[in-house]
Amino acid sequence: MPIKLTRRGALGAAAALPFAAATAPVLAAGTETKANSAVAKSFKLGDFTVTTLLDGSLPRDGAKEIFGGGATDEEFAKVSAENFISADAAQFFFTPTLVNTGSELILFDTGLGQGGIQAALADAGVTPDQIDVVVLTHMHPDHIGGMTTNDTATFANARYVTAAPEYDFWSAQEAGNRVGDLVASKVTPLAEKMTFIEDGADVVSGVTAMATYGHTPGHMVYHLESNGQRLILTADLANHYVWSFAHPEWEVRFDMDKAAATQARRKILGLLAADKVPMIGYHMPFPAAGYVETRGNGYRFVPLSYQMMG
Repeated sequence: MPIKLTRRGALGAAAALPFAAATAPVLAAGTETKANSAVAKSFKLGDFTVTTLLDGSLPRDGAKEIFGGGATDEEFAKVSAENFISADAAQFFFTPTLVNTGSELILFDTGLGQGGIQAALADAGVTPDQIDVVVLTHMHPDHIGGMTTNDTATFANARYVTAAPEYDFWSAQEAGNRVGDLVASKVTPLAEKMTFIEDGADVVSGVTAMATYGHTPGHMVYHLESNGQRLILTADLANHYVWSFAHPEWEVRFDMDKAAATQARRKILGLLAADKVPMIGYHMPFPAAGYVETRGNGYRFVPLSYQMMG
C-alpha cells in the first residue's frame, strides 16, 4: 500500500530537486520528429513544437444531461441542430499535449491509462523515458490514468507539476472515493518528485499556469509563449466544442463547482476571442486545436486547419 505524503512532506522532498533540472534524455532542438498521424499532430509555436496526442475516443449517450444543465430540451436541440450534431449523443476525445521547448519535453496530462498515450508518443518519435516534465492540469481519472503502467511510473525520468489545491483535495479523500483512490495509487507514490505550482507561476520559461478553479478545486490552464506567439492549453475548461462554447453558462455534470467553472469558462474564452490566441482543449475533436470567436452571448470554436503547420 503506498504511503500517502502530505503536501508539506512532498514539498520538502521536492525542495532537494532543482526545479529546472532535466534528468531524462531530451530530443535536441532541430532533431525532433514533427508528427502528422491519426493520433499525433505537431504545430509550430515560435521555437516550440506542440504536439497533440490522441489517447482515445468514445461515444457517450445522454448528451444533454452531461452538457446541458439549465438548458431546455428545445434550446439544446436547437443549438445541436445548428451545428449538425445529435442532441442525444456525444463523441468524447482525450488529448494530452506534448511541448518540446528545445531543451525539455513537457507532457500535459497522461490519458486514460489504456496504452493510448504510449502509442501516440511513438507516432511523435518519443519514448516515455524521454519526457522531462509531466504537468497535471487536474486529477480526474482520464488525466492521471497513464501516470503508471503495471504499477510502475510510465515516465520514469520525469518530474511532476500540479496545483497544490488539486492534490490537497484528492489526497484527503477517504478510501472508497473513486478519484481519491486513483490519486492514491497513481499520483501519491510520485509525490516526492512533484512541485506544486500557483497561479501565474512558470513551469519553465514560456509556460505559465493560470488558475481556473471550478471544474475541480485546483484545475489549471497553461499559457504558452515563444517568440511572441501564444497558445493556451485549456484542459477541461470547456468539455464540448459546441455546447460549452455556445452557452458557457450551461452546467456540465463533471464540473464540481459549476458557478466557478462558468466564470472561468467565460473569462478564458473571452480572452482567447479578444486576443485571437489559439487554444488546445483536452476534449476537443482531434487534433484538438483551434480558435475562439464571439457568437452572440457565447462563443464558437473554430478548428485549426493549416495556420500553424510551418
